[in-house]
Amino acid sequence: MALLLGCIADDFTGGTDLAGMLVKAGMRTVQMIGIPQGPLPDGIDAVVIALKSRTIAPEVAIAESLEALRWLRAAACRQIYFKYCSTFDSTAKGNIGPVAEALLAELKSGFSIACPAFPANGRTIYKGHLFVGDVLLSDSGMRNHPLTPMTDANLVRVLQQQVKGKVGLVDYVTVAGGEGAIRTRFAALQQDGCNLAVVDAITNADLMAIGAACADMPLVTAGSGVALGLPQNFRKTKLLADDVVADTLPATSGLRAVVSGSCSIATQGQVASMRTHHPAFQVDPLDLARGDDVIGAALEWAKPLLSAGPVLIYATDNPESVKAVQVQLGAEKAGNLVEGALAAIAQGLVSLGVGQLIVAGGETSGAVVKALGINGLRIGPEIDPGVPWTTAITDAPGARPLALALKSGNFGTVDFFTKAWNKLP
Repeated sequence: MALLLGCIADDFTGGTDLAGMLVKAGMRTVQMIGIPQGPLPDGIDAVVIALKSRTIAPEVAIAESLEALRWLRAAACRQIYFKYCSTFDSTAKGNIGPVAEALLAELKSGFSIACPAFPANGRTIYKGHLFVGDVLLSDSGMRNHPLTPMTDANLVRVLQQQVKGKVGLVDYVTVAGGEGAIRTRFAALQQDGCNLAVVDAITNADLMAIGAACADMPLVTAGSGVALGLPQNFRKTKLLADDVVADTLPATSGLRAVVSGSCSIATQGQVASMRTHHPAFQVDPLDLARGDDVIGAALEWAKPLLSAGPVLIYATDNPESVKAVQVQLGAEKAGNLVEGALAAIAQGLVSLGVGQLIVAGGETSGAVVKALGINGLRIGPEIDPGVPWTTAITDAPGARPLALALKSGNFGTVDFFTKAWNKLP
């Protein structure tokens, strides 16, 4: 049977977030790291191709995303989903808008939505403005993001700056009217020349209505939240069974560790919480820049401690410290140094017997999965909204099963690092 849903995610944790939502909604889902090079596992309803395209040059992001789309179309996917972060983080030039327009053109489709809402994690949209909890996006910690600072909460305005076409709005009064009202508004916006529309959403019920209204849309662009509303469409047409158990994983074992590169407010709290209960080692970018053997030191530190319980190795820091490092090294160099070091440390931890690993931060997760030679991920049970446990798919002969939780920096409760182990099968 052809795949039902083919997804393109602009980073690795975002891909896992989306895949977890689909599994939660009853779709058997696998996440592939980059364009799949071989056959997918049997019995799959949806595939997520995770790219690392959020902060690269727009033309490169477009090229990689179109390559992913062509693979998905060759696999006869019935609908395409372009997934970005629930904080819509991007630069002034993209890459959300340029990629969305390129995908629409390739599909010869004239219209899609833009909806990063994820109410379970406090991301809601009202009058086209994105809220993080009780504050506007522009007043949240995202205003200090080291790579994609978000200083404007008006998504219509943000997206309009990135695209050539016209951006419209489906406001909350319309969304509250349900599927029919939303479809009517879609038609009116298309008549008005819009090819993209920001859609308000405050509750999961809104996401279900939006998903239903998008049933016939060749391309959906959104955060992971709208994915809750899509499986129902395939059930209505008998393409997806009602009794599928989608979140099972094989049992894993081994030592436990956390590697954290995110500097988000949520991750700062999670690091602080874990440090009160478990050993922790901080990676300093300035030490890396001086050529110190930070990787070797971290692994030597961890080796005698791992058998007693999970350890934490982190580069997470407050915005003031991050900015001070960027002034000295430059933002790109500092980021690359940290990502490379944490990826090498993760490799070393797995060699030391770690079989259950949590990674915090989208860029860090991307570097880690590439360093470990992981081709894909089987998606399992949810730890917190948007963060499931997964097991690695790899071609390495004789590789031990590896459980991975790839956490977006902004996601998870303050005790995420310490409670996650209880959700493993």
